[in-house]
Amino acid sequence: MTNKISNWIDSNFLKLGSKLQISYLPPLMIYFSAGIAGLTGIAGTFFVKDNLGLSAQFLAGLEFWITIPWTLKIVIGNFVDLFWRYKAGIVFLGAGFLAASLGIMVGLLLPDRAAMIAIMSPESWYVVSALFAPIGYVIQDVVADAMTVEAVPLINSDGKFFTEEEQKRMHMTIQTLGRVAIIGGTLLVAIVNVWMFPGGTETLPEAEKLVVYRRIYEMALVIPAISVAGIVLAAWLNRRAARSLAMNQVQARPNWWILGGGLTFGLISLLVGLNSWVFGQEIVFIFSMVIIVWLMMKLMSDMQPGARATLLGTAILVFAFRSIPSPGPGISWWMIDVLHFDQSFIAKLSVIGGMVSLAGLFVFRRFMAKKSMTYIIVVLAIVSTLLSLPSLGMYYGLHLWTAAQTDGIVDARFIAVVNTALESPLGQIAMVPMLAWIAHSTPSHQKATFFAVMASFTNLSLAFAQLFSKYLNQFYIVTREVKDSTGLIVIPADYSELGQLLLFATLSGLVMPLGAIVVVRLLRWRSV
Repeated sequence: MTNKISNWIDSNFLKLGSKLQISYLPPLMIYFSAGIAGLTGIAGTFFVKDNLGLSAQFLAGLEFWITIPWTLKIVIGNFVDLFWRYKAGIVFLGAGFLAASLGIMVGLLLPDRAAMIAIMSPESWYVVSALFAPIGYVIQDVVADAMTVEAVPLINSDGKFFTEEEQKRMHMTIQTLGRVAIIGGTLLVAIVNVWMFPGGTETLPEAEKLVVYRRIYEMALVIPAISVAGIVLAAWLNRRAARSLAMNQVQARPNWWILGGGLTFGLISLLVGLNSWVFGQEIVFIFSMVIIVWLMMKLMSDMQPGARATLLGTAILVFAFRSIPSPGPGISWWMIDVLHFDQSFIAKLSVIGGMVSLAGLFVFRRFMAKKSMTYIIVVLAIVSTLLSLPSLGMYYGLHLWTAAQTDGIVDARFIAVVNTALESPLGQIAMVPMLAWIAHSTPSHQKATFFAVMASFTNLSLAFAQLFSKYLNQFYIVTREVKDSTGLIVIPADYSELGQLLLFATLSGLVMPLGAIVVVRLLRWRSV
């Protein structure tokens, strides 16, 4: 029995760590910096809820615009390929956007912010900060994605070329390690949040709460520093190592279709956003979908029919799974106001989620490598739906019944802990096989472009999810209590329609992925 446990730990945990190569570290450091982006999540949620007059509908709409920079990975990817030798400067540019985003929030949390408010309202500054952050992350993410392709060597220590299967395994390894780096970052910041919110924060005067929030945003300035350190390490390794990596010295050329289409898309998005058109988000989404699908077809025109069908089938399945709408911020507000989940408890939930997610990547590593994407999506859709039921049940009083039956043991917090532990690994499992397949299939002289086009398509699913979520929040109105400066209630809390919103979102999580599988089968496409 002891040997079986030892072998299981070795095969699922230790072996992955043993496959880590020093060439993998630079992109992993950039991924890690993206993982610790969640450091400000709890502080930001409570600051917006208690200090800014932004509705759930507006915040859901803002999430749509936040996802738009990720669809511009196409243009940034081709730009990175063209100026690959200057990738360090590109990472520094992304770090600058991140530092500016965090600096704005630090300024908003200062006791004296009169100079900032004289320029714009706190709500407007928050929107600017929220838009700067994804621009910084997407710039760095494009470089990191390309570096994962470059980091896999073609030649072993004996001077012989690695086989096709060996390269596939290495790509799977580095993509899994990339998810480990991201989740490891989220786990670290969750622990920091537990330390920063030890309990009783909700009873502090508002001014003292803002001090805690400001310290967290100041600590978050380490995020751009880590990504910059990763690119500095990459430069040192490139000078130190003369061995051939997984790249051919083929000069990338400008793809004018991509650059022109991306520039047009960016200008239209900016025009629509600045003019606040009624259906601006829908126009941007449809236009971006048309451009990205068209660019995908252009890039895949040289692929073999079987490989093309596999890539399309896989992309559609991942798109459908990631398109599932969320209930929006209303569920968090309800948990804070009704279930009395404070900063300390939410931080502990983050720790549990990070730990289980990290363990899940190791435990399900073989599952991801051996099972088809169709099988993975079916399992995830069913499991995700089942794990959405406790939140829906608690809205209708499940926690009250379970607490009465168990002398208060299985209360709302108990259910939230168990549900978080079970649900946490699911989001990453579907992405690893696709990322590995893209990394293995991409041409070395177009590593950033190819990766960015495929990633942009799957990232569009997040924009669709946010758009869908906005519609749900327009149909099912959820409001939290908003007070003016005198303490007078301007908007009363109203969670009466939250249950219907949760039910619709839960059903969507089952119907959409399974429907995509049917479509892929009817089109006779395949998945990895």
